[in-house]
Amino acid sequence: MAETADVPAVSEAPEDPAYRQAVIDLLGVIAYGEICAFERLVEDAKLAPTLPDKVELATMACVEFDRVHGLHARIREFGGDPFDAMSPFRESVDAFHAHTAPADWYEGLIKAYVGDGLASDFNREIAAYLDPTTRDLVVATMEGTSHSEFVVDRVRAGIAEDPRLGGRLALWGRRLMGEALIQAQRIAADRDALSALLSGGVDRPGLDLAALGRMFTRLTERHAARMADLGLEA
Repeated sequence: MAETADVPAVSEAPEDPAYRQAVIDLLGVIAYGEICAFERLVEDAKLAPTLPDKVELATMACVEFDRVHGLHARIREFGGDPFDAMSPFRESVDAFHAHTAPADWYEGLIKAYVGDGLASDFNREIAAYLDPTTRDLVVATMEGTSHSEFVVDRVRAGIAEDPRLGGRLALWGRRLMGEALIQAQRIAADRDALSALLSGGVDRPGLDLAALGRMFTRLTERHAARMADLGLEA
């Protein structure tokens, strides 16, 4: 498992209403993100150059959608409605995907691998501040699929065939990183409960400025490692 902050444990069943709302918000945005990832991969599959490629992306899409059910169930356990929980995030998440719509097959692959990896890393970091059951659910939801090798192989093969492709995709990866960080900061700032979750409280750990800086350093390092796997410069 990737390195995350070393934080004290949170109780299994927190009664703090603000914490419960923060969990509902967090699971809501993750669930809506998974639905969008499903839709995006279905669309990207239409650009696939071969039938096996199309099947691979369709399979990835199914995995994304299957993750939604557990998130919705946990939202209900915290007294929330899954669709109400997702609703506040639709505009910002949809805007992110509109701003980062891939122009071709390769950009779609980069977004699936790098973009989703960034979201996964961020959610894992936040999961360290959750109660054990919710933390385990978020971590399980973020577990990688067996398709990363498929993406790496296709991108590296494309660059080998046309070396100029590497420069364009490297720029695309940097743009995805920037847009993802902007979106994460915007969502946290717009939701008071999420901001409170990050800052912590008397009975809950949180992120001070130093810890926040270390978190973003880890996110940047993992992004660079993914780009290197693809044969690209971060």
